[in-house]
Amino acid sequence: MDAIQPHWPAPANIRAFTTVRRGGVSQAPYHSFNLGAHVGDEESAVKINRTLLTERFGLPQAPVFLNQVHGTNVISLPYRGDMPPADAAYSAQPNQVCVVMTADCLPVLLCDRQGTQVAAAHAGWRGLCDGVLEQTVKHFQCPREDIIAWLGPAIGPACFQVGKDVAERFMAHDAEAETAFMPDPDAAGKYLCDLYCLAAQRLKHVGVRHISGGEHCTYRQATDFFSFRRDKQTGRMASLIWFTET
Repeated sequence: MDAIQPHWPAPANIRAFTTVRRGGVSQAPYHSFNLGAHVGDEESAVKINRTLLTERFGLPQAPVFLNQVHGTNVISLPYRGDMPPADAAYSAQPNQVCVVMTADCLPVLLCDRQGTQVAAAHAGWRGLCDGVLEQTVKHFQCPREDIIAWLGPAIGPACFQVGKDVAERFMAHDAEAETAFMPDPDAAGKYLCDLYCLAAQRLKHVGVRHISGGEHCTYRQATDFFSFRRDKQTGRMASLIWFTET
């Protein structure tokens, strides 16, 4: 099956990718490889797609899908008990698949240079602003300069329109965030927001220097990606990462 592979200097035992919308069984408007069970798709179709995800991509086990709420909670895998709301997963054990779902929000995958720790974070603008990446990085037991990050497919800076309030919330946290917003020439009082830029700023501020990705736009690349902003009723891609035993 098709997938978007990170181009990053990760160790050889790291496995990471983002799914595309092709290759599943869901019907329109979720066609076809929708992995979200919360978007109105047929439950049976999502179940088949999730089984296909595990089998076709050779996952070491079925991934634990999070109850994402645009927050900052991070869970550590393996996790026992009922799944709490969380927007990131971390693991320091091999073959534990960390996964987040997106359809315009930014998926961020992280690992360490030793190939012994991984994490996946769901960074919509709310979670990004409130610190989901900072909370995720805190779980890593290594120097920050040993962390490698990949910014997966998200809505691009030419398509993500937000209000002035969003820009002000980010700039209240860090004045540098102003560089990630530009006035929308087609809508007075609106701004175009660069999620990739904001995520890179936040990661650099906590010491992560090795950052890759950021070249896709889920809104414009309709053949490859679901986009909530574009279609409203739509599916979800998954971004996954795990490490094998060396």
